[in-house]
Amino acid sequence: MGRVRPVFIKKISKELIEKYPNVFSNIFEENKKLLDEFLVLQSKVVRNRIAGYITHLIKNERIENEFS
Repeated sequence: MGRVRPVFIKKISKELIEKYPNVFSNIFEENKKLLDEFLVLQSKVVRNRIAGYITHLIKNERIENEFS
């Protein structure tokens, strides 16, 4: 089992995906670089957790689209 993500990480991630739907990909490293452009974050840990959740959401979305 993994760690539980805080609500603010989920909220920021979902807002960014809604605002920039075609920008993010399912590659974590690319999402980290994109977050540096879109957000001003003081913590690398928070940036990485947001990038990881965005990657997770994009992967799940693509899997759902393949099976439907």
